Amino acid sequence: MYDKKKLEELTEYTDRWEETTLQRSLSRLPERKDQFITTSSEPVKRLYTPLDVAELDYIRDLGHPGEYPFTRGVHPTMYRGKVWTMRMFAGFGTAEETNQRYKYLLEQGNMGLSVAFDLPTLMGYDTDAPEALGEFGKCGVAVSSLKDMEILFDGIPLGEVSTSMTINSPAAIIWAMYIAAAEKQGVPMAELRGTLQNDILKEYIAQKEYIFPPEPSMRLVIDTIEFGSKYMPKWNTISISGYHIREAGSTAVQELAFTLGNGFEYVRWALKRGLDIDEFAPRLSLFFNCHNDFFEEIAKFRAARRIWAREMRETFGAKNPRSWLCRFHTQTAGVSLTAQQPENNIVRVAIQALAAVLGGTQSLHTNSMDEALALPSEHAVTIALRTQQIIAEESGVANTVDPLAGSFYLEHLTNKMEKQVYDYWKQVEDLGGVLPAIEQGFYQREIANAAYQYQQEIEEKRRIIVGVNEYIADGEEWEIPILQMDPNGYDRQVARLNKLRMERDNEKVSQTLGALREAAKGTENLMPYILEAVRAYATLGEITDVFREVFGMYEEPTWI
Repeated sequence: MYDKKKLEELTEYTDRWEETTLQRSLSRLPERKDQFITTSSEPVKRLYTPLDVAELDYIRDLGHPGEYPFTRGVHPTMYRGKVWTMRMFAGFGTAEETNQRYKYLLEQGNMGLSVAFDLPTLMGYDTDAPEALGEFGKCGVAVSSLKDMEILFDGIPLGEVSTSMTINSPAAIIWAMYIAAAEKQGVPMAELRGTLQNDILKEYIAQKEYIFPPEPSMRLVIDTIEFGSKYMPKWNTISISGYHIREAGSTAVQELAFTLGNGFEYVRWALKRGLDIDEFAPRLSLFFNCHNDFFEEIAKFRAARRIWAREMRETFGAKNPRSWLCRFHTQTAGVSLTAQQPENNIVRVAIQALAAVLGGTQSLHTNSMDEALALPSEHAVTIALRTQQIIAEESGVANTVDPLAGSFYLEHLTNKMEKQVYDYWKQVEDLGGVLPAIEQGFYQREIANAAYQYQQEIEEKRRIIVGVNEYIADGEEWEIPILQMDPNGYDRQVARLNKLRMERDNEKVSQTLGALREAAKGTENLMPYILEAVRAYATLGEITDVFREVFGMYEEPTWI
């Protein structure tokens, strides 16, 4: 894109500038020490010029938005046609409490629902299971049966809203409950819109909310992809997630490399099942974190689109241009929020949200200022939603597509991250692939080392966190309202479960669970059997116990 002679002139010009103008300035005012690194501890040069992107080919590497390689965006007009979906993640306590929060958010301009489940639900236990004691409703809503799902979406027309559900090991079961709840409303599954996280590989890598061993877990994921491709054309059956990898302490490059690598592993398993790539790939979606480093995060999103498009087209042979699209949801970085001076988090979230928008996200959740202390209060979540609305309506950044394209620094970062991703993939390939790399602890060690380095930088004040290791006022206390959950919620939830078990047709429950058990021993797609069990009001724990019996439970190896 640059004339060779002009680049030679620029080299001479830069050398002269460094020897004269720069040196005079440094002699008067030396630069600050040890602070010029990204959030991922990558060094940042003083100045970037066309010399740093000399090999950039506009059409090959960037292209126009809506065209391969989609570096500049997946839609030709991006937010000029429709702004990103503002999808606030919410869930706490009972289904009744969370239902009221959803209705409030929709009234405030929230465009889509996103369900946070509590830990027992995430681990496939009913609320009253001994293993669930003390964890009810603390990190999300408790859903133990179809009855809970019906209450959760009571008065919310499922044919009109798009719903995202952050659930992984028991994702197929929770999805079946959502489908059955929609049927109760008269909405056929083919009309449902939404996203199921359903990303089990990142659980082994980072979040650790796995239940079954990798192979049967992957079978369940591919079952949902196959079922969705056949019967639910508007549903994204998996959201390949880097969010939790980043929250565990990874760098931006690790998040990108491990997430996209996981995504392509799902593609391989689906192809092995015999699925047509252009039938299922258009409904694959991704989910990224957006951390503090403004330019690093924007570069990450742009590199993600380019890598995804190239691999889907050139490596996997997808012919449908929709299969090449890296469509993703973004959430601001929960791990960046501080309990100290919590109102500072409003500023952090605003910067992160702006980076996500300038990076071209399709939907966005903004964290609330109080999330280092508790689940979000109504006041805090409203500020978080208003942050997105101000960016969309007042900032002007949605007026043109990819406005930072061509920045020498940003394009250099994008290219650098892309190269580093392929370097990581080579290491994974040398270990035998994604599952062997998980078993050998490769990802886990890489993330742990990155997290350790980041914490060291904070403790040594090479990295400043405002209000934590600098700008601290002695004896200060910043108090903000904290969410209070219904203290009787647990008792009501358990009472509902007991009543359900007494009033349902237990013979039918037994039959559907027996059929599911036999199918799990074979190779059939398990979604139809799960749906039948759910419709009979078998509980989450009962269905998961069938899988625990047949598949066994996973224990992470100990590495030396």
